[in-house]
Amino acid sequence: MTRAEALKKLSARLPAHEARALLAGVLKEAPALFFARLREPLPEAAWEEALRLAERRARGEPLQLLLGFTEFFGLALRPAPGVLIPRPETEGLVERALHFLAPRPAPRVLDVGTGSGAIALAVKTRRPDARVFASDISAAALELARANARQLGLEVTFIYAPLTAGLTGLDLVVANPPYLPENDRETAPPELGFEPETALFAGEEGLDVARPLAKEALRALRPGGGLLLELDPRNVFLLAAELPGLGYRDVGVGFDLSGRARYLFGRRPGTASAEAAG
Repeated sequence: MTRAEALKKLSARLPAHEARALLAGVLKEAPALFFARLREPLPEAAWEEALRLAERRARGEPLQLLLGFTEFFGLALRPAPGVLIPRPETEGLVERALHFLAPRPAPRVLDVGTGSGAIALAVKTRRPDARVFASDISAAALELARANARQLGLEVTFIYAPLTAGLTGLDLVVANPPYLPENDRETAPPELGFEPETALFAGEEGLDVARPLAKEALRALRPGGGLLLELDPRNVFLLAAELPGLGYRDVGVGFDLSGRARYLFGRRPGTASAEAAG
């Protein structure tokens, strides 16, 4: 059986893009190389492994866990069961963070609830001059994040602590906190069962983590520093309406590539000038 024939058969079981990713992953090849060799025969052992992975995928296991890596902002990160898998929407959060940090020399940045380390590592790779911190209350997540940092050769200070970890003088607090409303548990897809509930669900409105983070971040930021959050389109405007009452200025909501309201920005008042990352 050729690679092309295998791809056609596997695409009958899975979406075509997942079938391509599985076959390339089994062969330990980049997708471009896999496509360049479609006429070549596929080893029987590789086909059997692809079928085993396809069965696990059909039962809801995330593709990233099956492949053993996930790509985020151009970085190859290792995922792990029980740690949130970074989503493409969070790349938009990183883009806004980098935009906000652009005029600031040697900024101090904190990624709250770092998980696999995706946000912190993406910022550090684009801003090597930044002092990047990353906090989490999951020891397993921090272990994975440290492993990803070592693999990429990036220096980030990881802290086992909630929210802002008592840090001060920060230029930016950025986070993709749990933001799904509690009622979403009933309709959550099977894939979410492989990720920690504490990284997904956050009370009735989905703001049980973001609200206290916003309050604490104001004390952690230096004057002119910014808070940047990824939230759910159903609750991002709720928190946006509350930020001015907490003391934030230049509050704004940004939209993802699908046109959904998702990113929330607020700035601590002060003499330092800052452009909203919306």
